[in-house]
Amino acid sequence: MAYTIGALGRATGTKIETVRYYERIGLLPKPSRAANNYRNYGQAALDRLSFIRRARDLGFSIDQVRALLSLSDDRHSDCGGIDRIAREHLVEVDRKLSGLAALRRELKVVIDSCDGGRVADCRIIEALGPMSAD
Repeated sequence: MAYTIGALGRATGTKIETVRYYERIGLLPKPSRAANNYRNYGQAALDRLSFIRRARDLGFSIDQVRALLSLSDDRHSDCGGIDRIAREHLVEVDRKLSGLAALRRELKVVIDSCDGGRVADCRIIEALGPMSAD
């Protein structure tokens, strides 16, 4: 089956500009062109774009996606490199989660310090303002 860029985008939930971007940076190969000069994608492009979308949804960077695609192209190779990339990404996700948890705690303290009242006395605004030099 052949897909136009719009059909490929709809099938994968990807904006047309994003599909073009992935082509420009080499994540998707340049498609053939139909007689009307429209891009003509096949099942392999749909599968590859679906892979890219899923990896991006999981937070993998463009460089990580590129590496995963390169490694996945050799179906008979060892998957150790893929595992390494995924584990490194998991470490980064855990680091971000830890940072978000700390941010949440700090924000909760600021919110809990507010007793309502006038903006001039608002502890949240005070906490967000410039740090005082004691």
